[in-house]
Amino acid sequence: MTLPRLKELAQLIRSKNAGPFLLTIDIMFSDEEAYRRVQGSGIISGELISTLYHVDLKSIQITHVDPARAIKVSIPRPVPSGDLADADVFGGQQYGPLVDLEIP
Repeated sequence: MTLPRLKELAQLIRSKNAGPFLLTIDIMFSDEEAYRRVQGSGIISGELISTLYHVDLKSIQITHVDPARAIKVSIPRPVPSGDLADADVFGGQQYGPLVDLEIP
């Protein structure tokens, strides 16, 4: 049995800047069942985000927004937006590691 991937359950997975020093990843669902499945699986956790994005566990904030059927993850950017070493000034390409995540 193959497990569904996050991209198959979520309506939208996106990332963006939350100021020059933070990145926000939004995972939004069109239906309650898919949202509850992902939320209940516990797969979107601080430990997972820490591993995927190489950030300190203490710096990760995960918020479940039930009325919007959304999960919001905020992490520090590896370098400030616009820094010479910044490869994604708007933070719009940082959601990639999550899209193929298998959801039990």
